[in-house]
Amino acid sequence: MKHTIAITDDHILIAKAIGGIIEKFNDFEVLYECENGKELQERFKVKTNIADIVLLDINMPVMDGFETAEWLKAHHPNVLILALSMQDDELNLIKMIKAGASGYLIKNVHPTELENALKSLVANGTYFPNWATQKILSNIKNEDANNNVDVHFTEKEKEFFKYVCTEMSYKEIAEKMFCSPRTVESYRDALFEKLNLKSRVGLAVYAMRNKVI
Repeated sequence: MKHTIAITDDHILIAKAIGGIIEKFNDFEVLYECENGKELQERFKVKTNIADIVLLDINMPVMDGFETAEWLKAHHPNVLILALSMQDDELNLIKMIKAGASGYLIKNVHPTELENALKSLVANGTYFPNWATQKILSNIKNEDANNNVDVHFTEKEKEFFKYVCTEMSYKEIAEKMFCSPRTVESYRDALFEKLNLKSRVGLAVYAMRNKVI
């Protein structure tokens, strides 16, 4: 069964072009294209329109990528968000991660990288190219981490932190921890709540910055 994708981009020609590329991938199919976040909200009112992945442009009229990402994470937390941008802008990268994006791509990437990004999102929950990873590790700021130095973690949560900083999927992490994927998700959700984070990359950055692992 193919993973479904919704493309949200106010540049219609670009959205159509990206959709045409994705349709050539074996494991993915495009459900529809939207021009902004408001249109995506309307589409999501129909259950069959709720995609597995949303390719989300950052700069859009009516409702931009930041607002849309925040809405998706609040109302559809299982939907994976791959942010799209025209340039490797550091500020937009960090803001999109904080809003809930699980990945980030420049629009002029080769189709092979786009396919790899989609596969990584499905398998691991995240995808960031090397340049983005370096900027995340160097610049992302977590105000809550700075204000919560006495946060208590269980031994299982500490073990989960160790694996979340790898490229292992949640299923693979569950095997390492000798538990079910649902239990691993409960560890993840508990840490999200404790640290006021929204993404796996946020957990990884927190762990490294605060020497949890």
